[in-house]
Amino acid sequence: MEGRFQTTHWSLVLAARTGESEESRDALEKLCEAYWFPLYAFIRRKGYAAEEARDLTQGYFAKLLERRDLRQVRPELGRFRSFLLASVEHFLSNELDRERAKKRRPGGGWISLDIREAEDRYAMEPADTLTPESLFERKWAGTVLSRTFAKLEADWTAQERSDRIQALSGFIVGEETAASYREVGDALGMSENAVKAAVHRLRKRFGQFLREEISQTVRDPRDVDDEIRHLLGAVSG
Repeated sequence: MEGRFQTTHWSLVLAARTGESEESRDALEKLCEAYWFPLYAFIRRKGYAAEEARDLTQGYFAKLLERRDLRQVRPELGRFRSFLLASVEHFLSNELDRERAKKRRPGGGWISLDIREAEDRYAMEPADTLTPESLFERKWAGTVLSRTFAKLEADWTAQERSDRIQALSGFIVGEETAASYREVGDALGMSENAVKAAVHRLRKRFGQFLREEISQTVRDPRDVDDEIRHLLGAVSG
């Protein structure tokens, strides 16, 4: 129904803003834990050192979870990633006293970041000319795809197909040839046609999970296709 929210990232933010339930706040905290790295990479590319970027990322999420920044929420923007990027830009422009970010430790809601893990992941980024905003978009897209792959793997593992998904995952977005189908079929004890059928089912299931994940980040379901195209463009661009 128009004007009503399902359990999406947007509805979690709005529920947390109005203090409707502790459950909504817990869900928002889990959301922050899932999507912290794109913001960390954005702050690092802004020129902050690793320790300071960690503190600023934690400080941003602390303020968000304290509902101090939720007044900036504008669902009409439509995309949750747009809200996060705009609000972290606002946070950085107003965070003149960096020590506040280092010392803020609200009860509960403190997002624990492993600086070694963060830097290992950031070090994998090429030393190119990507702007902080473009890097954020690429890492956001990577996070969405990683979460989608994780759901797909859990789904197939639950059906005792874990060996197949490892062998077939490269076909989800990659190009295939008759020879590669035969090679995988030989390894799995499957015919070439059976491999093709399995790849078709895997791609279809992946598409379903991707749409579900994307639908959590947009307010209007009609924006899902555009957001998927944007995501794929961010990955390949």
